[in-house]
Amino acid sequence: MRAIVHEGKEGFEGLSVQEVETKTIKADEVKVKVHTAGLNRRDIAVVTKRHKADDPALIPGSDASGVIEEIGEEVTKFNVGDEVVINPGLNWKEKSDAPPEGFEIVGLPFDGTFSEFYTCTEDHVELKPEHLSFEEAGVLPLAALTAYRALFTRGNLQPEQTILLPGIGSGVLTFALKFAKAVGSRVIVTSRSQDKREEALRLGADAAIATESDWKEQLSAEKVDMVIESIGEATFNKSLGIVRKGGTVVTFGATTNDQVSINIREFFYGQYNLLGTTMGSAEEFQEMLRFVSEHKIKPQLDRLFSVEEYKEAFEYLRDTKNFGKIGFTMEK
Repeated sequence: MRAIVHEGKEGFEGLSVQEVETKTIKADEVKVKVHTAGLNRRDIAVVTKRHKADDPALIPGSDASGVIEEIGEEVTKFNVGDEVVINPGLNWKEKSDAPPEGFEIVGLPFDGTFSEFYTCTEDHVELKPEHLSFEEAGVLPLAALTAYRALFTRGNLQPEQTILLPGIGSGVLTFALKFAKAVGSRVIVTSRSQDKREEALRLGADAAIATESDWKEQLSAEKVDMVIESIGEATFNKSLGIVRKGGTVVTFGATTNDQVSINIREFFYGQYNLLGTTMGSAEEFQEMLRFVSEHKIKPQLDRLFSVEEYKEAFEYLRDTKNFGKIGFTMEK
């Protein structure tokens, strides 16, 4: 089968399209013929952090939609022909305060979804929401799950609250925008790009400001209850400075420096809540799929690439050219 493989060289130079062996399924496994596989920033991190030339070959990718082509003899949940999506999390079944020991994400250290077929146990796939195309469903899992847990499990977002999304444009934040609007919250976004601010307003954002502006001045009339922070050092203190006293900052990533400094006295006098989050459990993945189906939410699909355009796709996401999700069409 064809697959995008990383081996031999550091970073994007180690990527190539190869013919690799199709795995034989075990009794409790299913083989999915992949239609669309979403590309995430995690995939960029995976291929840029594998620095050893002798690292074993790896197929990246955490997201996928497709059709079950073969089932093991012990499989009971699915039948051949079922349309499914991949749960990108491994070994995290029930909702909990933090991932359990042994939690992993599809695509490292085990082979991921950037291949014609993906094999896994039956409890790591779910039926595709009926209102989504394969292209939409294939870019849904990781980003939508991350947004869902950040907003609802960790942040406990309520309909009457106002939420700020700095750096709108990523897959996670476009889902966060749509999810928050679906429950009736007020949503404010920031971006350095005027085009992305305007696009966010078209998607339903209530206000959009420039990331480099003075947020306190721009939002002086707003009471921000929650900030979803994924930028890191460049905006972290601006996020703390704009959230109301007693409000909440939920962080799941850092596209700028991981290290931040805060005034701890201002923090505790302000009674702020700072919450970390990452991905989500199988239980939350199922909750998210039901939420998406109930509200007929679709991913903001920016662009799909062919397998042969793998380098262009990785560079496109690295350079933050996307507004929403991108992915690969794996079928020939």
